[in-house]
Amino acid sequence: MNTATHQRQLAKVAAACRQIEQAPAPPTLTELAANAGYAPHHFQRLFKRITGLSPKQYAQAHRGRRLRRTLPGAVTVTQAMHDSGFDSSARFYTKAADLLGMPPQAYRQGGRNELIRFAVGQTSLGALLVAGTTRGICAIALGDDPQGLLEQLQRDFPHADLVGGDNVFEDHVAVVAAAVENGADCADLPLDIRGSIFQQQVWNLLRGIPAGTTVSYSEIAQRLGRPSAVRAVATACASNRIALAIPCHRVVRIDGNLAGYRWGIARKQMLLQRESDCASNESTDADRD
Repeated sequence: MNTATHQRQLAKVAAACRQIEQAPAPPTLTELAANAGYAPHHFQRLFKRITGLSPKQYAQAHRGRRLRRTLPGAVTVTQAMHDSGFDSSARFYTKAADLLGMPPQAYRQGGRNELIRFAVGQTSLGALLVAGTTRGICAIALGDDPQGLLEQLQRDFPHADLVGGDNVFEDHVAVVAAAVENGADCADLPLDIRGSIFQQQVWNLLRGIPAGTTVSYSEIAQRLGRPSAVRAVATACASNRIALAIPCHRVVRIDGNLAGYRWGIARKQMLLQRESDCASNESTDADRD
């Protein structure tokens, strides 16, 4: 693809993003594609390749950001509903919990009474904390001190009710522990992901990096169509609360060297080594079969 074509595609997708952000209701894929001059299925692939999200996902993320911005300062939830572009209360309450990760009234009160289950354990890489809401895992953390991990969880979700995990939750914890110890994949875990549109774009791309492989921060920025946003990509990786399931440890410098990792460079190195060993063993087993 030549530079002129690439720039033209970037401009078309950027215009579609602005159309989504400015529309009172999310435009359909057909409308977006028609304005861009593409067939719908072609524009869907192009939009996702450049942004990391489908047009529908981008619209949901934008509406969630607008709702998160308006709710805390709104006099009433109804006011926030109208300010966020919802034209009916039925549609608002159907969509709001998915966008916010909790009922709108709870979000307006700072997440008060949100229930988060958690478990803390010990692994060969130190303490492990896994926490989740009814939507999915909202935090996976590694550290030296279990109490420190729990205190960080309390700072991240200051108004939530933290309770011990049930049997179903313990199954999720076992999947994470296996990923820590032997490089097993935990990509299928249900996640409750909360972040800005750009963070979600980065994290969505990270989830597509196969275990046993790495990519550079620069390559992630290129895939997003924002080659100059390398530092912003690194910041998004550092802001990730869900280790392993959103595998920011698989992102390295352009020369292949390891860069910073929220849970420590030594752990990053060990996770990559274990995933590489696991991938090699699976390849050997497949050859034998």
